[in-house]
Amino acid sequence: MTAAQETTPSTSGPSAWARRPANLATAVTAELVERIVRGVHPPGTPLPPEPALCGAFSVSRTVVREAVKILQEKGLVQVRQGSGTIVTPPSTWDMLDELVLAATIAEDDSLAILDDLVVTRRVLESDMANVAARLADQETIDRLRALVDRMDELVDDHVTYHEHDRAFHDVIMQASGNRIARGVVRALESQVVNTARYMGRTERALCVASNRGHRRIYERIAAHDPDGAAQAMITHITEAWLVRRSGPDTARLVR
Repeated sequence: MTAAQETTPSTSGPSAWARRPANLATAVTAELVERIVRGVHPPGTPLPPEPALCGAFSVSRTVVREAVKILQEKGLVQVRQGSGTIVTPPSTWDMLDELVLAATIAEDDSLAILDDLVVTRRVLESDMANVAARLADQETIDRLRALVDRMDELVDDHVTYHEHDRAFHDVIMQASGNRIARGVVRALESQVVNTARYMGRTERALCVASNRGHRRIYERIAAHDPDGAAQAMITHITEAWLVRRSGPDTARLVR
């Protein structure tokens, strides 16, 4: 059984960890992140004491201390002298951290975290589209046109279509020159690109509609229309998510 498969905070013994992963501190950290996000250890409460964690995971104090140190770096706990290791509120968590974001998405039934991810993408990518429309050279414009034309041919192959979809967005992000914004978007996307809750339906009609949005973005960039490119990106990201998501409450997407 792996760390991800253990679902209860048992401290009764090492049986669940009889076949332990090679990197014990990483595995213990991943399990504790999941427990904290699930609310097994609520904000304001202490983690089990060090001996109990050593017993639960059948690891040494060194491993537990390393795991707690990593949790601190992710903003999930705070070590207080005399009080132990206290779980912090979600407002302090590093939401760009791979483990934290993945666990939060998995736990969130309301789709709020995915809505927030889409809004963040929308803000950053619309700005990058604005800049790309001002800076894009002919080679970039030709690459975007080739990707859009190729995606028209791939609407029956959603897997390859989405690979080209990501390439299209990345060309625009690179053209903007904003490495930080691109890094944030890529980090967020890497956590959700293979999840059914984010990708949603994949039928042909949705790929066709999605590529109409791509073509509008391309046309505005080719016309060197910064405001038009930004608005086309906002519209495309919003509409693409609305047809994939489930549930009527879209208040977090409204601006």
